[in-house]
Amino acid sequence: MDAGTTPTDPQVPRHVGDALRATGAPGSVWTLDPAERGLDANIIVLPPGDEIRAHDGPELDVLIVVLAGSGVLETAAEPVALAPGEIVWLPARSRRRFVAGADGLRYFSVHQRKPGLGIRRRGE
Repeated sequence: MDAGTTPTDPQVPRHVGDALRATGAPGSVWTLDPAERGLDANIIVLPPGDEIRAHDGPELDVLIVVLAGSGVLETAAEPVALAPGEIVWLPARSRRRFVAGADGLRYFSVHQRKPGLGIRRRGE
């Protein structure tokens, strides 16, 4: 490492979390937190039978990796069975609905960072 570079600098690869040990209430239980990053990433947990209602995805592609549990991803084309180890690409603006199976569903989601909402001056 160069002098002045520490493992917490955003430009230095580093371990940012343990995907299998992230716990908490249902929903997003882990998120990538360095402020200066080009990606958004999180771990989503759905209890058995819970769902993320049908919606059109964001204006960017999303990649998910199923970590545990099972479920179904309903798309405009056909349902996709979800099981540990599955990697699924969701094209920008694609229709999707996640339904957790009997043992719940835990997946890792990553996509290009969404622009943050901020207060701007009129005309900017």
